Amino acid sequence: MHTKNTVVIIGASTGGFKIVRKIFSGLPVLNAGIIIVQHMLGSVNGAFKEKLNGDTGMEVKIAEDGDGIEAGKVYIAPSGLHLRLTNNTKIRLFDDGKVNAVRPSIDVTMKSLKSGPEDGIIGVILTGMGKDGVEGIIHIKALGGITVAQDRDTSAIYGMPKAAVETGHVDFALTPEKISDKLTELCGIMEK
Repeated sequence: MHTKNTVVIIGASTGGFKIVRKIFSGLPVLNAGIIIVQHMLGSVNGAFKEKLNGDTGMEVKIAEDGDGIEAGKVYIAPSGLHLRLTNNTKIRLFDDGKVNAVRPSIDVTMKSLKSGPEDGIIGVILTGMGKDGVEGIIHIKALGGITVAQDRDTSAIYGMPKAAVETGHVDFALTPEKISDKLTELCGIMEK
């Protein structure tokens, strides 16, 4: 998929911290901008960022309104705000009402993606309750993107991944380790 602008959106809820850290542990610096939408309390945003920074060679930051998406960087959606992308390249934060009873909503972020000739799009749904991310996965597949869900056996709560798989629009159902491998394969590694 080594296209010019690859964007990866990873959505997670209950049990997601551990799984996201497992995916990023030892992950090379990918040739993609990565956005994590993790349902969490605002009080843990900073701790999550710090732990993830220690797990990966990629720069990890809490997303800010107006941030440009850069390859090799990881952006964490801040608690209490929805994150949308403009032209797959710029982050917009806003505090509209909850979607799927959560804010940030994975669906809101994924559904803001657009398809362009040089854009690679990957959507990943990890452990969690409910069905946030289902509409996003359908949207990404419709754009020609690649979709991944965490497998049943490694999910703390197989709600969101199961709902995603049941749409028929998930390309791969994988363990966290295999998700790391798949992202490396699809995105490629940044040249130093």
